[in-house]
Amino acid sequence: MNYREVETDGEYLARLETGSDWRAELEALADRVEADAGWFTAMGAVEDAEVWFYDQDETEYRSVEFDEPLEVAACVGNVALLDGERFAHTHAVLSRRSGQALAGHLNAGTVFAGEAYLRAFETPLERERDDVTDLDLWL
Repeated sequence: MNYREVETDGEYLARLETGSDWRAELEALADRVEADAGWFTAMGAVEDAEVWFYDQDETEYRSVEFDEPLEVAACVGNVALLDGERFAHTHAVLSRRSGQALAGHLNAGTVFAGEAYLRAFETPLERERDDVTDLDLWL
């Protein structure tokens, strides 16, 4: 297990811009407050979404696209540096009009409405390729 103690550098609330990309808005917030590490939660709605599922046997992401309005019932993730850029690792539970839930790695989605909370950490976190999982994980 790789772990470390972190100290909070700041806490921020943001309203995501309608028509923008959900994950890009979270990364823009991290850029604006200069957070190289952090933890966030968010909720709202998207007009469409691209959700990734990691195929552990093939060690690659599988993309599933939804071209419909979806509620973001829950969204959680973290911010870390990936190849020198701030990256928002974003997971979400999305719900359809019927109440059916969809979930996974939210790669993209057009914001209809969104609210986010970011807790920034003092110490940066960096991601590097892990040989065992073939994922970009914290050092």
